[in-house]
Amino acid sequence: MSRVHRRTFRFRFDLPPEKLWPVLSDTARFNEATSFPHYTLEETPRPDGTMRRVARARYGPLKIVWEETPYEWVAPHGFNQMRHFRNGPFRALGARVDLEARAGGTQASFTVTVEPRGVVGYAILATGFFAKVGRAVDRLWRGAALHAAGLRPIPFDLPPPRLPAGARDRVPAMVAAIEQGPHGHGLARRLADYALEAGEVDAARIRPLRLARLWGVERRQAIEVCLAAVEAGLLGLFWDLMCPRCRGPKVSVSGLDELPKGAHCSSCNIDYEGNFAANVEVSFRPAPSVRDIAGGGFCLSGPQNTPHVLVQQALMPGETREVAFDAGPGDYRLRTLEAGGQRNLTFAGGGFPAVIADGEGIGEGEAAAAGTLRLVNRGAVPRTIVIESRAWAADALTAHQATTMQCFRDLFPDQILRPGEDMAVGNVTLMFTDLKGSTALYERLGDGAAYRLVREHFAFLAAAIRRHDGALVKTIGDAVMAAFSDPAQGVRAALAVQSETGDFNARQGGEGIVIKMGVHAGPCIAVTLNDRLDYFGSTVNLAARLQGESAGEDIVLSETLAVDPAVAPLIAGQKPGRETACVKGFAEPVPFIRLSPVRSGSAAA
Repeated sequence: MSRVHRRTFRFRFDLPPEKLWPVLSDTARFNEATSFPHYTLEETPRPDGTMRRVARARYGPLKIVWEETPYEWVAPHGFNQMRHFRNGPFRALGARVDLEARAGGTQASFTVTVEPRGVVGYAILATGFFAKVGRAVDRLWRGAALHAAGLRPIPFDLPPPRLPAGARDRVPAMVAAIEQGPHGHGLARRLADYALEAGEVDAARIRPLRLARLWGVERRQAIEVCLAAVEAGLLGLFWDLMCPRCRGPKVSVSGLDELPKGAHCSSCNIDYEGNFAANVEVSFRPAPSVRDIAGGGFCLSGPQNTPHVLVQQALMPGETREVAFDAGPGDYRLRTLEAGGQRNLTFAGGGFPAVIADGEGIGEGEAAAAGTLRLVNRGAVPRTIVIESRAWAADALTAHQATTMQCFRDLFPDQILRPGEDMAVGNVTLMFTDLKGSTALYERLGDGAAYRLVREHFAFLAAAIRRHDGALVKTIGDAVMAAFSDPAQGVRAALAVQSETGDFNARQGGEGIVIKMGVHAGPCIAVTLNDRLDYFGSTVNLAARLQGESAGEDIVLSETLAVDPAVAPLIAGQKPGRETACVKGFAEPVPFIRLSPVRSGSAAA
């Protein structure tokens, strides 16, 4: 009969647990550093709502199959997980990590549990298995701690990447092509080195906003250099349809016209629809000619795969459990790993409410003492309770953000939805402009001179829009429609245009222009119109109608946009005036705010 063997390795670090947690719980990168093989995961729902997860990997000539139980963790205190093998030298193999704060530092432990199978399994244990594990953990954890302290650039030393023949010779020409355009920002070489040398966990899904944070550069610069790298052949671009519960990319396609309206998440056993602003994310990976990225992963369900999940604990029917949990004030979501209900919670501090799974959904109970979390499973089947922070999107470049950037529109005009398809957009800020008195302008200047002036004015508007992370969607005669993912950036762009029009007119050395402008934000749908990505809905209609209320040299903002928390401070010093008008297509009078920014340079003629 097999016997369970267990060994614990202890370490002392001069950093607190919350500093060590992001690196010591990064099981995917840890496994990559130990040359753990890639594996795939097949998920099958059981009748009781739980999920069977069967993993498959190849160790040399041997194909290993195991059942992967859900990881359990409480950030930043520790995690544990057990794998039950159907074949191979072990029946079971598990790891547990505990981080305990002590006198300004951390007492950390790594416990490995093994149940051998047959003679081969016992032989592996007898020939120094635990000693090898201890040496590997000591080496990797001490390097990770130096990284957490800012003393080394990467947490783990990784095996050399697998590069196709000639990959390094191809890259210099790609870097040069990127930097010759307007979107390199001096970052192309850095991006190329990352694509070639970063660990496979990072290279398999390059996220520009994470690069911006790591490199200390502007978000727009990191996004633009990645987009330019696609055109140069260094990277590939992918649209990831993320599950709204587990945040995993369940569908990944290279063309926007391949993106389905919805998908099924086998992990959560739910169907869901895509939303450009909420769960369609843009990511990148090295082109096949640059680097070979294998399928599968090194760890597909560890704590850092879903860093927004702070607690994940599996409870048996009728079980109550208390764990240490240091919850700060903020917005949380309570749910189970299995399909079922969820509950949003705004926590002000103190004792965190008990989280109760009752078989029907998730609820709250009486709080335990501060620093302690009570979890209860009142159902008849096992349930895994999850507590997550709703601030999950820090590194997510949504499709909405990408498609409202001028660089994307310039480089990928063919990235459009299938004709007849649409995709929801939670909130978009739209700007409409037009020239006041354009007919008279053409009569005074003549068609040729007026046309040149109008085109210069388009370039002037496009520059201001791009500078504020927006995109020029289309021109309609002398009018412009632009889109922004950030309401504040849309208003900043509008203020910049009106305040700089005087300088624009001065540069023309002759006849000046007067710009009318309306700006509004709200939900709409993204569609393909006239072979371009466009927007449709009442938000679009109202933004256009507000432009019609502009007298010129002013900005008309919808009242809903004007009171946005990020917008209100921007317009507080602009002496906004509140008005109301009946506009076509809207049954009730529409309230709006009129701004009259101070213009630089000479006034329009």
